[in-house]
Amino acid sequence: MKILAISGSLRAVSSNTAVLRAAVRLAPCGVEIVLFEGLASLPFFNPDLDGDTVPDAVAAFRRLVGEADGMLISSPEYARGVAGVLKNGLDWLVASAEFPNKPVALINTSPRATHALAALTLTLETMSAQLVKDACVTLPLLGTASDETAIVANDALAVPLREAVARFAAAISSPSSTAS
Repeated sequence: MKILAISGSLRAVSSNTAVLRAAVRLAPCGVEIVLFEGLASLPFFNPDLDGDTVPDAVAAFRRLVGEADGMLISSPEYARGVAGVLKNGLDWLVASAEFPNKPVALINTSPRATHALAALTLTLETMSAQLVKDACVTLPLLGTASDETAIVANDALAVPLREAVARFAAAISSPSSTAS
């Protein structure tokens, strides 16, 4: 099983990216989580460019989404909303054939970041994602666990993250339970 992980942050030292890297290490046997690192290379969404031929970076992104059995997304909250770079990436998937009914799970790295999570949920549901709510998790404050090694070593973070990824993989394996 292949899961595409997307961080909504471009920061070099991003807690969202660190959590996704930790998820790679905590994934159950048989589950490959691949971190998409091309969000910054996607051009600004423009419907005029979304025709039969799309920019190369968009075509590659859509291909990765199409090849994935599910998507795991973690995004920071900026100005009470979804990070613009992530929203831009999602906009490129709206009219694509690769995204509708794709199982998606969300990881929230801050219990205080509720607005972005709500907005992201609404956007994904509007886009016909199969949001696996039982696999979505809000982690406790990361504190000093700023990289994937520290997250994996911290049971308060690693256990709920491992369980969320396992629930997501189980839901993908059992298609009738993906729409939770």
